[in-house]
Amino acid sequence: TNARGKTPEIREWVRSVIRRIDHYKTEHRSLLKEATTLLELALWKANLDINVGGILEQTEVRTTRRQLKRARKEKCVTSGASIVIKNVLPFLKLE
Repeated sequence: TNARGKTPEIREWVRSVIRRIDHYKTEHRSLLKEATTLLELALWKANLDINVGGILEQTEVRTTRRQLKRARKEKCVTSGASIVIKNVLPFLKLE
């Protein structure tokens, strides 16, 4: 009979544990999204530094802001971040 009296308490404890797990999963997803964005920006910046520097070295004439802006935009698309992130995310996800 003592075990039956504890049943509601045990159920409430299980519910509270499940709520905490759900909370931490949500928090993890948020942090993962932020980390993914930071990784993408870091990869883009690293690629940009390498390639825009190369553009400046290749051109003997003065490089315009428009040329630099175009080069930055192109490197954003071709930075390879999507490939890296696709391969890194499986290690960071909760499964």
